[in-house]
Amino acid sequence: MEKWFARRRKSKVLELADRQMILAMDTVVDLERAVKAAAKNREKEAENHIVHLSKIEHEIDELRRTIFEELTKDTMAPQDREDIMHLVKRLDEMADHVKDAARNLDLVLKSRIPDTFWDSLAFIATKLVECTRTLRRAIDALGTKPSEARRLAITIDKIEGEIDGRYQDIRELLLQYSKDMDAAAVLFLRDFAEEMEHVADSCDDTADYVRILAATREF
Repeated sequence: MEKWFARRRKSKVLELADRQMILAMDTVVDLERAVKAAAKNREKEAENHIVHLSKIEHEIDELRRTIFEELTKDTMAPQDREDIMHLVKRLDEMADHVKDAARNLDLVLKSRIPDTFWDSLAFIATKLVECTRTLRRAIDALGTKPSEARRLAITIDKIEGEIDGRYQDIRELLLQYSKDMDAAAVLFLRDFAEEMEHVADSCDDTADYVRILAATREF
């Protein structure tokens, strides 16, 4: 993110915003590890990742508040301030969905879930990591290669489409297995998959904003 504002004065706000972005992506990595551990019946390992993820998300919330406070003191241009606020809000929203996904995964761990679901869940979790890492590269490219930022934003659209396809597969599986599963397990699993899909949507929404910045701002 600091590369984005490379031609402007470095500030505490930019350092905090960069830290927030790194942490937001760390939560997605923890979610992927938790899902893959759960798929292999390593419940304790999955729980540890969920706990770690929750701690990171709390730090992200604190960073968001601090960033907004610092923005009132910073002397950067109003448009730069607004751009940072939009990105921070979007990343915070993405982390919130990761947290909600993790909470539902914690409930899923306590339920009996047919193995056939885990391939699609693990696929989505891995694609979410790819999505957020691509987003990081797109934001970094804003300051040096806006055309590359736009290209990466389009790549994120494609990743989100792949995730959406697997999410639909899970919905179909829920219909197929609903009679053989506990009603609570069906609800927890549905909510878990839905929140992961929301993470992808948040990542894609942020990429759309990056695309707008790349097209309309001169860096």
